[in-house]
Amino acid sequence: MSFPRSAYLHIPFCRRRCFYCDFPVAVVGDKPPLGMGDRVNGSNSGTIARYVEMLCREIQQEPGSGQPLETVFFGGGTPSLLSVEQVERILAGLERQFGIAPGAELSMEIDPATFDRAQVAGYKAAGINRVSLGVQAFQAQLLQGAGRSHTVADIEAAIALVHQVGFTNISLDLISGLPHQTLADWVESLERAIALEPTHLSCYDLIVEAGTPFSRQYQPGCQPLPSDELTAEMYRTAHHLLTAHGFDHYEISNYAKPGYQCRHNRTYWENRPFYGFGMGATSCVSGDRVARPRKTWEYYAWVEALEHQPRLSPTPCAPDLLETLMLGLRLAEGVDLTLLTQTFGAAAIATVLACLQPYIDQQWVMPPAPSNHRLRLAAPDGFLFSNTILTALFHALD
Repeated sequence: MSFPRSAYLHIPFCRRRCFYCDFPVAVVGDKPPLGMGDRVNGSNSGTIARYVEMLCREIQQEPGSGQPLETVFFGGGTPSLLSVEQVERILAGLERQFGIAPGAELSMEIDPATFDRAQVAGYKAAGINRVSLGVQAFQAQLLQGAGRSHTVADIEAAIALVHQVGFTNISLDLISGLPHQTLADWVESLERAIALEPTHLSCYDLIVEAGTPFSRQYQPGCQPLPSDELTAEMYRTAHHLLTAHGFDHYEISNYAKPGYQCRHNRTYWENRPFYGFGMGATSCVSGDRVARPRKTWEYYAWVEALEHQPRLSPTPCAPDLLETLMLGLRLAEGVDLTLLTQTFGAAAIATVLACLQPYIDQQWVMPPAPSNHRLRLAAPDGFLFSNTILTALFHALD
């Protein structure tokens, strides 16, 4: 059992909504307002300033456990629309309420064409030590087709700035399975990403979510979306190419150079508790998952109501077997069967092993060895067909 040592902060503002996005975001526009020379950002937007105020008020209402934070993650949305002063204010609020441990990982998602050198240098001076850039693709037509507001030139300029100010922990996001995307496009994106010398890459397969512009344009499995066979080949290609260039395939969608795995995201995959703050964010504290409202005005009302309710101090979380498996098997090292047996009992683990035996026979799941009593998925095909394996576990343990 453990207390939260990680905090996620949702910054919902975006210049525009990408065509595949179903996250809770607030669009502020990608052109300067009438009479203003600069596009909307945290330095000139009352809307963003109001949100930061409410976010800090929410943080103040969460009792600490006495355990300082080891990871902080600014996600979105586009956190790089915040001013340096706003990031400093949020981090100061976290420090006052919980403390931030020496050497903590402080991550921030930043989008190309949303920051300049002084701004990203300011983030670094404020304490941000890991940045994740939403690149998605290196082909202009694919970026435009996905509704992204940046260009390929913007990507290269943004990464150059990040390197110039001294960031060494740099992650890039890519998406496979985009409409009209070919295997050659995907290989080019991977190779160009590698050439920019990140220490981490996240490679996500497109999911056409209900309610998004893509869901109104495309049907899964139908052209111009790549076929299932082609997206499977894209997945295997990423695995082979990135591991050949020194990246560890440490999680289903994530690759890292040694020493650069995302510590914050491992909190989720290891099923540990975490704080979540901001519109649409989810927290897991004292064994309870709490999702904040996804609309701005509802979130503000929720925070104001929170200020009139006493909050209980967090208590340790008790783990759940199914959730532990469904999260832990996403990691290359899998799960420790000895620890699971001690926690959940031999009968439950026997059910798990019986359920997974057909996938062990198929070589999608690696059999536990006496010297390393762990259960893990085989890369790349075990990862590739993880949904099939996890669905079987769900039915066996539900």
